[in-house]
Amino acid sequence: MANTGFCAFCCRRKWVKRDWAIATVAITVIIAAVITVILFYTVFSDSRNRKTSSPTFAPPSAGDFVPLTLLQSAKATGAFCLDGSLPGYHFQKGFGSGSSNWLLHIEGGGWCNSIESCNSRKGTSLGSSNYMEHQVQFSGILSQDPSQNPDFYNWNKVKLRYCDGASFAGHPESEFKNGTELFFRGQLIWEAMMNELLSLGLSKAKEALLTGCSAGGLATFIHCDDFRDQLPKDATVKCLADAGYFLDEPDILGNRTMLAFYRDVLQLQGVAKSLQQDCVGRMEPVKCIFPQEIIKNVKTPFFVVNPAYDSWQIENILVPIGSDPQGYWSSCRLSIKKCDATQIKRLQGYRDAMLKALSMFQRNEEGGMFINSCFSHCQTSYSAWHSPNSPRINNKTMAESVGDWYFNRKESKLIDCPYPCNPTCNNDDYT
Repeated sequence: MANTGFCAFCCRRKWVKRDWAIATVAITVIIAAVITVILFYTVFSDSRNRKTSSPTFAPPSAGDFVPLTLLQSAKATGAFCLDGSLPGYHFQKGFGSGSSNWLLHIEGGGWCNSIESCNSRKGTSLGSSNYMEHQVQFSGILSQDPSQNPDFYNWNKVKLRYCDGASFAGHPESEFKNGTELFFRGQLIWEAMMNELLSLGLSKAKEALLTGCSAGGLATFIHCDDFRDQLPKDATVKCLADAGYFLDEPDILGNRTMLAFYRDVLQLQGVAKSLQQDCVGRMEPVKCIFPQEIIKNVKTPFFVVNPAYDSWQIENILVPIGSDPQGYWSSCRLSIKKCDATQIKRLQGYRDAMLKALSMFQRNEEGGMFINSCFSHCQTSYSAWHSPNSPRINNKTMAESVGDWYFNRKESKLIDCPYPCNPTCNNDDYT
């Protein structure tokens, strides 16, 4: 009974030769149409995922996902991630007027200061390329959309993945040979990355900008002058650290938690060898990892982007875990909107410490800064860089301020008024 409809139609009369001919033509047309639709969908879908092979045509649309490239040359030098896997990077070729210019961005992600924390880290993308995304989306300062990234949209852009746990500054001499299977090769990774990128065209750069966020921002401080030294003498080379200006400030109990943490990182991974040796010779090496000391001797023009109420620093330096057993800061350390008047006063003190630590650099004629009053961390690689909702100082976005500085359009040293004066801030809320 399920086929009665079909039978009622075709059994009314016996089909003649002409009927079969018409049906054959109709079926042929339908099949051809279906094939056309399938082919169109396949070509369209593939065209969205396939990288263009030549920059002669229009560049890929903004927000394209950029594939991961593993650094095969690292095998020869032993430049491995914490777990012994190959390090990686994402490279998007420049086009047009930006084809000879380069922007490198070093990924952030904290540090590991013990065998236990490094062992845990090697089971993540911050310690092993086995866990890294095969594609990442470029946005903010890495965007190819001129409306989001007006000055650097068409440059060659590289995102360096972070997998050594010590801001690209660890040394193998500090590795333990007792079966822990941890590789402290950050400095070797930096050198291998540079060699790779130089071979891809960085060696002929006309303009270049080294940037990084958080731990990547600290790596930018550490490696800025070395980056400058490896590029052509007539190239314009500058550096920018985003949320990398970490302070050596006491926590709410008076303990110097960050100083002790960095001391462990230095001892574990031999980081002192990558720091400025004149500084290491004058004071305790751990103090030389703080940007306030590094920036004194950096010769390359530098720009500092940092919120005065850096959310990571408030949560980990001012009010680290264990410093607030009664839970008085439990909400405030995660959201500035939930701080009472007494807590805000303490946060204003942290802002004062940030500005004091930057005071000498503020007099640097080649330097630039954008210190807003937002409760945030890492702003340049997201929409905060340049969009209708970006935080502004004197009606300027970070992108506009950095562009003014890089291209010498005008001096760019912007310091925001204290919280909560800036309505353009989109403050983080981790509660």
